[in-house]
Amino acid sequence: MPSEHLDEQAELERLAAIVSSSDDAIISKNLSGIILSWNKGAEKIFGYSEAEMVGQSILCIIPPELQQEEEHILGLLRNGQRVDHFETQRLTRDGRRLHVSLTVSPLRNRLGNIVGASKIARDITERKRAEELQSLLIAELNHRVKNTLAVVQSIATQTLAGAPDPEAFVGAFRERLRALAQAHDLLVREDLAGVNLRDLLEEELALRGGERDRCAFHGPDLLIEGDLATHMCLVIHELATNARKYGSLSQTHGRLRVDWRTEACDAGQRLALTWTETGICIQQTPGREGFGTSLLRRVADANGGQSLIEQAGTERRVRLELLLNNPRQPKASSGKSAGKDRGAARDAADLRDRQVLVVDDEVVVAMDIAAALEAAGSSIVGPAYNIDQALQKIGAQHIDLAIVDANLKGRSAQPVVEALAQRRIPFILATGYGPESLPAGWSGSSYIAKPFTIESLVQALGELERREKLSALQ
Repeated sequence: MPSEHLDEQAELERLAAIVSSSDDAIISKNLSGIILSWNKGAEKIFGYSEAEMVGQSILCIIPPELQQEEEHILGLLRNGQRVDHFETQRLTRDGRRLHVSLTVSPLRNRLGNIVGASKIARDITERKRAEELQSLLIAELNHRVKNTLAVVQSIATQTLAGAPDPEAFVGAFRERLRALAQAHDLLVREDLAGVNLRDLLEEELALRGGERDRCAFHGPDLLIEGDLATHMCLVIHELATNARKYGSLSQTHGRLRVDWRTEACDAGQRLALTWTETGICIQQTPGREGFGTSLLRRVADANGGQSLIEQAGTERRVRLELLLNNPRQPKASSGKSAGKDRGAARDAADLRDRQVLVVDDEVVVAMDIAAALEAAGSSIVGPAYNIDQALQKIGAQHIDLAIVDANLKGRSAQPVVEALAQRRIPFILATGYGPESLPAGWSGSSYIAKPFTIESLVQALGELERREKLSALQ
């Protein structure tokens, strides 16, 4: 046999070995889409043997809605064109869908005529999953950052409303931001799974010297998850600040005791916490509800619980009950006007005496929105902190306008906006994700991006009210 024939035979054998051992699916087919060869890689990826597939149509591994791709690819091949890195989906023997990257080249006979195609399919399912996960994480990070900024903005305005002077505002605001930063540190300690309640108490109180002998904590190690972790950090901060300024820790002989337990209830598990101070000398006079008291009450409302503050003689007791989601153990263990700078005068008249529903799962943001709208002359319905609370209020109360967070504790606000639309109640959606995250079918609705200024919210609601009035007159 001539040497050139031997060389050609060796080259064919080498190519055949490469095709046979490749982890990629290498398939040949004729111009009618009938499979002519099917390598081991194709068997591994798609689950069909060579005997099962040779002679079959390539359409058997193409999802029905994508089968028009095959005719398009064959048309390109008939014109001598190559298809490079075409990403699509294909079906396995057990019905799973795989993401694949295809490279398809024309096959020619000895005369140069195109008689078929060779196809290399690479399974990129894991890569696509990684890309989807990355996109999800980026979107979640974007949401969390914007929500955090919205919380910071709301803390600033709430602190300003209760501060007698700029110096007091700066001090209180700085300490509340420190509490937020501390919440983040505690979350990182538990791999973002939650905050250990005992760690939160010890770090917020930062007991020094003789203070340790005057404070006692009694309760199980408990991991508080999600937004409730941030809320509890702020609640404990407000209680501790009050204790140091006016309460038991401001007195030499004062005592502080914190008891907590979890208990079963119809809705799952409940946290019952009691904060008891004794030896108080200064009696706080009743008056305008401060940020801490309002926060305590609203955190309880948002989490299906209740709060109670009792003071008799030299003893002050705060009781807080909250519903817990999946409670787990840790890894280890003044009177300034609230509306001074909140509403634009040109919009206040539009909102005066209007019943406005506020729906937002972030307690502090909901507080800020409610205070701003009250300053603009509105009456607040709610706030509602989840879908069920919102639907209950929509069904039970008169509502003129609504501001609705588009994402409520990980769920779309779709049922809320549908209920509002059914009752012809105008609404604005608020979102930290972007317009693409609005409930299905409502992408054209009025929305405001988080974090937003209170002025912009009041103005947007005022404009919505004016549009509705004009529409009613037409």
